[in-house]
Amino acid sequence: MNFKKPLAIKQPEVSKFIRELRLITGLTQEQFAAALGVTFPTVNRWENGRNQPSPIAIKQIEKLLF
Repeated sequence: MNFKKPLAIKQPEVSKFIRELRLITGLTQEQFAAALGVTFPTVNRWENGRNQPSPIAIKQIEKLLF
């Protein structure tokens, strides 16, 4: 059998993407965190590449943008 690998974004790309989304929305890290229902340190860790958003957080980001 031939299995396809799931699409994945490398950690530095995720960090850059989260920061760009936040800046496009014109929000500070604190405001972005509040809009997503997470804490400021969480958004800070995403943007600094120490963590990635969970699937639930990604859904919240999608809701915020669309």
